[in-house]
Amino acid sequence: MFDTLTQRFESVFAGLRGKGKLSEKDIDKALREVRLALLEADVNVQVVKAFLSRVKVRALGEDVARSISPGQQVIKIVHEELVTTLGSETTELVKTSPPLVILMVGLQGSGKTTTAAKLAKLLLGQGKKPMLVAADLQRPAAIDQLETLGGRIDVPVFADRGGKAPKLVKAAMKEATRSGHDVVIVDTAGRLQIDDDLMRELAAVKKAAAPDEVLLVVDAMTGQDAVNVARGFQDQIGLTGLVLSKLDGDARGGAAISVGEVTGAPVKFAGIGEGLGDIEPFHPERMASRILGMGDVLTLIEKAESVFDEADAEKTARKLEAGKFTLEDFLIQFQTMKSMGPLKDILAMLPGSGSLLREVDIDDRDLKRVEAIIQSMTVDERRNSKIIGGSRKRRIASGSGTSPQDVNRVLKQFAEAQKMMKTLAGGRGMPSLEGLMSGQRTKR
Repeated sequence: MFDTLTQRFESVFAGLRGKGKLSEKDIDKALREVRLALLEADVNVQVVKAFLSRVKVRALGEDVARSISPGQQVIKIVHEELVTTLGSETTELVKTSPPLVILMVGLQGSGKTTTAAKLAKLLLGQGKKPMLVAADLQRPAAIDQLETLGGRIDVPVFADRGGKAPKLVKAAMKEATRSGHDVVIVDTAGRLQIDDDLMRELAAVKKAAAPDEVLLVVDAMTGQDAVNVARGFQDQIGLTGLVLSKLDGDARGGAAISVGEVTGAPVKFAGIGEGLGDIEPFHPERMASRILGMGDVLTLIEKAESVFDEADAEKTARKLEAGKFTLEDFLIQFQTMKSMGPLKDILAMLPGSGSLLREVDIDDRDLKRVEAIIQSMTVDERRNSKIIGGSRKRRIASGSGTSPQDVNRVLKQFAEAQKMMKTLAGGRGMPSLEGLMSGQRTKR
């Protein structure tokens, strides 16, 4: 989402780095560029003013004037103040005696129903026992949608198509207590914050649910409108937090930067894709680093830890030490990387990769092509690539729907990976994922 904004920040920072001394004129010029970049990204004007004011006061202070690298010091200040704008620190769901009741609110089309299911899946993975409540009775299809999503993640959905939302919610609370569910996620009807009748109904639903959390789902692609919506819901209903949906979209991203500071409610989660697993806690410091083109290594490590099996990693390390790393192992590496998400998103988490990624076309179909080629090989060919001659290459290409040149390319990549991974293994544990991905990027 932040590609254009990140590019603008990188350009500003390039002008600051390496300067032996910064004058007030230099700082003003840089901040003008930052201001334009933020406004073009549709960040709220008041948020931009407050952000730049804080940065300027600190940039003209003694810490920068006396620094041996003033440009780097200003960049550090911009990063710290952006973190402040985004919410300073990660905010978790409140801890309370069960059941934890979460009321999901927002506009129709904001991704509220899907986000409710995503949140249920996330909490399920944390050992919770969630229940979804279909309290969106304005749109009959919403109940069907939630029941379908609940079925996919094996989470029960409480519904009553013939009732009123407040009465339904009260019944759901009793059922949650009876059945031992420790989290209740209530999906409400989408509504405009200026629709008095629907807002009164939402207030009645809130009273019936007595929620511990009221989370507004904000479509991150709606820019300034999202700020007005968030402010309206905060004033009329009261919010404990925000969820940014569609953060993987192509819009300018101003809502993500603005809503927390405007409403005073912390952003707690971010939707980062269409899959039900594509939601993560919102980390202001990591998000600031992504926006400024500094990468996000911590999130990358967490993603790697979630998909790499420690026993398999040790097994692979032993194979590397013995020089027995095969195409079967190579295939497992590719499949593991694929399960972490789009390759370009993974590489973008590496510091300094933003400008490099703009120079290359990274296509996830390349991973699928590699997978198809290796799967078209016999067991003997996977375990000993040296036996793959011309006729075998033609057969593998035919079986995988590729060309002999593609097969040659995969074999060459495999040979390079063998050398690189032996070096990265260092005699201990699994090769670093960062090294693996750096190697992929270098090949391109």
